[in-house]
Amino acid sequence: MTDVKDPVYKTDALIAEDIDKYLETHQHKTMLRFITCGSVDDGKSTLIGRLLYDSKMIFEDQLAALEADSKRVGTQGQEIDFALLVDGLAAEREQGITIDVAYRFFTTEKRKFIVADTPGHEQYTRNMVTGASTADLAVILVDARKGVLVQTRRHSYLAHLVGIKNIVLAVNKMDLVDYDRSTFLDIVADYREFAEQIGITDFTAIPISGFKGDNVTDRSDKTAWYEGPTLMEHLENVEVSADDDLAKPFRMAVQWVNRPNLDFRGFSGLISGGSVKPGDAVRIVPSGKTSTVKSIVTFDGELDEAQAGQSVTITLEDEVDCSRGSVIAAADSPPQTADQFEATVVWMNDEAMLPGRSYWLKLATQTVSASLQAPKYAVDVNTMDHLAAKTLDLNAIGVTELVTDKPLTFMPYREEAGSLNKTLGGFILIDKITNQTVAAGMLNFALRRSQNVHWQALDITRESRAGLKNQEPKVLWFTGLSGSGKSTIANLVEKRLHRMNRHSFLLDGDNVRHGLNKDLGFTDADRIENIRRVGEVARLMTDAGLIVVTAFISPFRAEREMVRNMCAEGEFVEVFIDTPLSVAEDRDVKGLYKKAREGSLKNFTGIDSPYEAPENPELRIDTTTMTAEEAADKIVEYVLGW
Repeated sequence: MTDVKDPVYKTDALIAEDIDKYLETHQHKTMLRFITCGSVDDGKSTLIGRLLYDSKMIFEDQLAALEADSKRVGTQGQEIDFALLVDGLAAEREQGITIDVAYRFFTTEKRKFIVADTPGHEQYTRNMVTGASTADLAVILVDARKGVLVQTRRHSYLAHLVGIKNIVLAVNKMDLVDYDRSTFLDIVADYREFAEQIGITDFTAIPISGFKGDNVTDRSDKTAWYEGPTLMEHLENVEVSADDDLAKPFRMAVQWVNRPNLDFRGFSGLISGGSVKPGDAVRIVPSGKTSTVKSIVTFDGELDEAQAGQSVTITLEDEVDCSRGSVIAAADSPPQTADQFEATVVWMNDEAMLPGRSYWLKLATQTVSASLQAPKYAVDVNTMDHLAAKTLDLNAIGVTELVTDKPLTFMPYREEAGSLNKTLGGFILIDKITNQTVAAGMLNFALRRSQNVHWQALDITRESRAGLKNQEPKVLWFTGLSGSGKSTIANLVEKRLHRMNRHSFLLDGDNVRHGLNKDLGFTDADRIENIRRVGEVARLMTDAGLIVVTAFISPFRAEREMVRNMCAEGEFVEVFIDTPLSVAEDRDVKGLYKKAREGSLKNFTGIDSPYEAPENPELRIDTTTMTAEEAADKIVEYVLGW
């Protein structure tokens, strides 16, 4: 008869008790989020694979597949290629590099971990920033044979920039330098000199071999000269000096308005700072309205108190103006609002930053239109020198000023005491045409001039001005290649409007460059600023009730869309004067194409500068099938609604 006390045979009750103990143990473990980064081929993926293997986080079928893959890709002998555990993309396995950010979870008896394996290649630096944005610790790997490289410095600078305070310098591949102590010390000294320049005052240096396992989880007898912890010991015991979000004033960005029925109206979001209880006084930013918390609602019922890190729905005692993008904050300590800032920007797009171009800026739950000025300076990650720059290229880091189209609720990313405000201080920029994320940034502070300039209330409205003229304001935006006939048709359109007693004004590209824009050239950045200024003038003229006719090449869709967004709904009419390049070049009324072909005229649209044709214009005029007079008649009929 089997002895029920034999630990191999347990009753259901004992099994359930073991499960409860296991869950209780793991529930109260602390969590550490960390990244591995550094230059290409420093062994980041191999190190993470080793950590997963040594912490027994690999199932038997995974191990069998790993061994088979290791043989297939040519790993020497019977050794396991641990990098294959992390490099999941086919392209990564084929090239032997990391491209995307790979997140892995593992646990030990002391702690739970989420690790992000970030790419080392310079072209994928943007993916490294993504992984670093939520990390508590960074493991900077250095190949012992190569020492500190440019990408090592770049990743260290970025890790420090986003606020990672715990840095581990893992000098990897020590087996390939015969575990030489002097090699290790030289690399540590080199790194320390650089680290002090960027503000990293403390880091932990560990000699390791991710492939062999030396000092990863077990101490190596081949580095008897090293007396510090293994990497796993350090990860398990490091005290994460995260910002105390609970000590901050209460703030919650509203993600959505919860209105399941007429009797309930709540505001849902993630609390990013402080705590809140029913009865607390709160202020809605940017409206400035105040109210009192009525209740805190969750799926499991109402709470007596909620704190940073919790997602809740808050109801208020008063009916106040509050929607997605608003921030509910402690009444006596609200965040700031401004529309002009100094910001540190990490450019993440293959196409260089274009000063003046309008991008979508996303911060917390807010989305606004923003444009960047030419950088104050770019940062040389090797020397930390501030370099003069007109733009920012892929992976460049710079400080610039940005302007938003409406006030942004924010907090500086770094406060004077060193505390971080990632939720209300960190942002991304998105290209309006491609929807690609082109940059990540941190707001340093609001520009003083943004606090000193306010809208002045006027008694005479744009509607009353238009009513006096008995017409609807419009912006007729003629776009097309040089020589397409824009100015000719625009002139005919205004003559017809004038004969009909309509109040109009014609803004022509060449004429404007004699005055308002005489300081601008024809680089992409100057073209963008040219259109921005004209757009502002056109908007002011519609405020006066005028029909504005413009004739500009305006080669970029983003800038035409920027002007459309300046105008009231339905007032912007894009008129594409569609003329093939060959036809426009044959006309060459001003002789500009000839000069461009000869090389004496640079940045000429259609020759050595691109033209982005409208995709969905309100009107398309094919000048190969209709005369200028016919085109003008068609445009006037559209504008007047005939």
